Amino acid sequence: MYVFGKVDVNSAYAYRLLHPMHTVLVSCVGKAGKPNITTLAWAMPTSIDPPLVAISVSPKRHSHTLIDETQEFIVNIPTLEILQATYACGSFSGRSFDKFKKAGLTPIPAKKVKAPAIRECIAHLECVVDSQVTTGDHTIFVGKIVEAYANPGVFTERYNLEVARMLYHAGGNNFAVLDPKIYKP
Repeated sequence: MYVFGKVDVNSAYAYRLLHPMHTVLVSCVGKAGKPNITTLAWAMPTSIDPPLVAISVSPKRHSHTLIDETQEFIVNIPTLEILQATYACGSFSGRSFDKFKKAGLTPIPAKKVKAPAIRECIAHLECVVDSQVTTGDHTIFVGKIVEAYANPGVFTERYNLEVARMLYHAGGNNFAVLDPKIYKP
């Protein structure tokens, strides 16, 4: 149906009207000590003071269980160079596979949380869960950022988009990168 020249969007895909979304790899570890990674496009900052970031994770995901157990996670920022690994981390269950090995990624010790960071990513936000809320079929974990770091030359007060070719989920199996040109009003 057309309303004011617009076409209807199936409600099952309405959330994709917000895409492309910045893609992140969330690393976590459970009480048993086995690390895991999940690929998410549903992540966002929610506060500057205190520094908070929210991730939305389905309770069906193994990572949900691990984050719920330890109340910690790391938001890692992947780039186009690790697109295949990023896709793999969202395609296989950590219940059955070691995602670090399966995706060819390298765990490195975090500075303040137990979960490992991912060496191949360009930036990392170590978080402890500040709060969580169930929203329909997902849980929003709000993490207080306790440590943040990035590769040299990638970030000062903003990303160097000539260097940081970050991934954006465009829906389904489709990803994009930003045009590095900066536009100002």
